[in-house]
Amino acid sequence: MPNKLEQLHSMTVVVADTGDLEAVRRLKPQDCTTNPSLVLKAMQNPAMSEIFKRAIAKNVSSASATSKIVQELTVGLGTELAMIVPGRVSIEVDAKLSFDTEGSIAKAHALVEAFDRLGIGRERLLIKLASTWEGIRAAAKLQSEGIDCNLTLLFSLAQAKACADAGAFLISPFVGRITDWYTKSTGQTYAAENDPGVLSVKRIYDYYKTSGISTVVMGASFRNVGQIEELAGCDRLTISPELLTKLREDEGQLSRRLQPQNAASAAVPVAEGQFRWDMNEDAMATEKLAEGIRNFHADAVRLEQIIAEQLER
Repeated sequence: MPNKLEQLHSMTVVVADTGDLEAVRRLKPQDCTTNPSLVLKAMQNPAMSEIFKRAIAKNVSSASATSKIVQELTVGLGTELAMIVPGRVSIEVDAKLSFDTEGSIAKAHALVEAFDRLGIGRERLLIKLASTWEGIRAAAKLQSEGIDCNLTLLFSLAQAKACADAGAFLISPFVGRITDWYTKSTGQTYAAENDPGVLSVKRIYDYYKTSGISTVVMGASFRNVGQIEELAGCDRLTISPELLTKLREDEGQLSRRLQPQNAASAAVPVAEGQFRWDMNEDAMATEKLAEGIRNFHADAVRLEQIIAEQLER
């Protein structure tokens, strides 16, 4: 019998949530996702060390050296990943632009152009944006230009509806961070079948399929294999190397949990006021979105600090 990772490949596009180049080579995912935390972690990789040295040497005396080097590291890691996986690489726009539509669009253009100079076309990329109202509006503009987007830090159906309305190529509804919030607030532990994060993704998936929405649903942020197994059959799942390895080592049976459904009704357009009200009414989604933006920004600042220390040497 195929192992569970092989079985998952037969029903879901498997994406690696990592910047670890060796892990990607070993586990052979279709796509890869990155974020500021993963770029920071990838700095320990020898391949990234060489990219870092070249970026430092190239920009040491230029204006805005730190921001240029951050972009070169991000693009450098993305390029290395694109040379390994056959599909797409998700590249994140700076978290500090999460409430700046025009700034997000400009940064996305800069990233696409930087990859293009290295021979990586936009068809190999997904621009990651936080699922704020401003990030979603940026995605709508970018999608109209043929630049596909991945809307991340997504914790609610309200966000999912707005992303679909904007024509986003893909959304990344989080699982584990939702579970963390409910575990902390209620003191309960959850089995996979009644896990709040799993149920949130299932609800979004069912809404998309019954509304005839083509936006790809990619479950993200997993804490354990059970959460992944409950979402087998989702369009895509982005999974850490640790959990991908556990799936590969498990020879048990994996059953499909999510099935595409025939469209029954059309999606209703989402107005800004309704979006903001729905988010206001959802304490979990509001808190986790804000926390996620802060944490990604903190890692970006840490990366900038490392670069600044190198520039001073």
